Amino acid sequence: MLDQAIIEFDKALRTVFAPARSVRPVPGEDIPDAELSEAERRHAAALMRVNHVGEICAQALYQGQSMMSRDPAIRDTLRQASQEETEHLAWTERRIAELGGRKSLLNPLWYGGALGIGLLAGRFGDRWNLGFLAETERQVEQHLKGHLDALPATDQRSRAIVEQMKLDEAEHADTAMRLGAHRLPAPARGLMRLAAKAMTTLTYRV
Repeated sequence: MLDQAIIEFDKALRTVFAPARSVRPVPGEDIPDAELSEAERRHAAALMRVNHVGEICAQALYQGQSMMSRDPAIRDTLRQASQEETEHLAWTERRIAELGGRKSLLNPLWYGGALGIGLLAGRFGDRWNLGFLAETERQVEQHLKGHLDALPATDQRSRAIVEQMKLDEAEHADTAMRLGAHRLPAPARGLMRLAAKAMTTLTYRV
């Protein structure tokens, strides 16, 4: 138990404070960077900061859910999804730097809150755990669609990253449904959307 606690604490520290690494190539890295106005560059950097925070939260959610899961196959699924989210973390972190932006100052807070939610979701059993995963990924997919509309049309590097992230999130949701996820009740889905809206609005600025 002590060894596992140390491993999980190390994972949290690495997620929040250490540079993330990607196995896959960064989407759009072969596309020349566009000439953006200062306002466009700030806007794109803020949107990518929001996406980066989303990946910070995904890491914490998956960590909490996998710690509580009783099914080895589901734990493996959560860990595999977490590995792909680590790549998203690396991609968004790199793009933020390229745009001259910064990561959210509240990342430790976001991580801690999402970890608590993941632990709570896991207590309801694996089917509801998977249901929470599926709904989270569906909402993130919709959020990323919105960012494709909001990003400057000429910022093809950012758009390539967001597009690949959207495809990955949809696959994670489909995987959860195939494993037997229960659909969350409407009030729970609504609360998740409200919480996500508050987080994204604050993160855009901080």
